[in-house]
Amino acid sequence: MIPVIAIDGPTASGKGTVAQLVAQQLGFHYLDSGALYRLVGLASLQAGIEFSEPQRLQKLCRQMAIEFRDGCIFFGKEDVTEVIRSEEMGKRASSAGAVPEVREALIELQKSFLKPPGLVADGRDMGSVIFPQAQLKVFLTADAKIRAQRRYKQLIAKGISANIEVLTKDLVERDLRDTQRETAPLVQSEDAFLLDTTDQTIDEAVSQIIAWYQKV
Repeated sequence: MIPVIAIDGPTASGKGTVAQLVAQQLGFHYLDSGALYRLVGLASLQAGIEFSEPQRLQKLCRQMAIEFRDGCIFFGKEDVTEVIRSEEMGKRASSAGAVPEVREALIELQKSFLKPPGLVADGRDMGSVIFPQAQLKVFLTADAKIRAQRRYKQLIAKGISANIEVLTKDLVERDLRDTQRETAPLVQSEDAFLLDTTDQTIDEAVSQIIAWYQKV
């Protein structure tokens, strides 16, 4: 069986950065499932498809050509790594994730990333829905104010203007949508380790996950 480390958690918890580093250290493949939903947000915007049109959204999802390469995300031949990280795409991703037809269409796409020697997958339902057989499941979280501060610093570092109060409000609202949606809500699996990074560095979080993996 190909090993899987599933890392779930709320937005801006740092799970993407941590998951990539864990994958690098173990020599595993990496899946940023959140990027797929952000890509749906981008593609639907470009195609003029509303979230109230589930069948059109589902068809769009099945036509998307996506590749994770050298730390970048390619949509077709276009590098959309930075474009999909905008706050607007984050909101659209959350809305897309609430559409059952979108989640259904992306299930097989996400499972296709499972290849030898192993996979580190991060998202909202990697351990609870997509890879329930994962050898290690981690629910990575942090205080909402801390997450907002981290996102604020990231945006400012990229030269993008941001408002810490607006970011905090958006994070709280997104958490609410993700945890209360009917299809695959954000939830900690019963067999997942809880990792609260409020007072932890990225390196500490990475070391903890690798230590857990080596014991399973």
